[in-house]
Amino acid sequence: MAVEVTDATFEEIVLKSDKPVMVDFWAAWCGPCRMVAPILEELHNNYEGKAVIAKVDVDANQKYAAQYGVRNIPTVLVFKNGEVVEKQVGVAPKATYEQKINAHL
Repeated sequence: MAVEVTDATFEEIVLKSDKPVMVDFWAAWCGPCRMVAPILEELHNNYEGKAVIAKVDVDANQKYAAQYGVRNIPTVLVFKNGEVVEKQVGVAPKATYEQKINAHL
């Protein structure tokens, strides 16, 4: 399962990671978010040890969603060395997410 990240753990898990981190900003009530979730679960299994796939529930954890300008969900950001290097807003095919993470491995 993708790593659950909170405002309290975001810096440690995402910003200080030595691997690329794909973060899904989502909410339980969001239909499109439920479409993205199984894709990211698959990526989590496929990229284990190479990249981190993480999720942030924006209802419970608003600090970093606000800091990175997440206005629509799902928004998926890829971080490398603590910086945003890729962004995908809305649902996309699995290949799009793979392309975004592969570019930073």
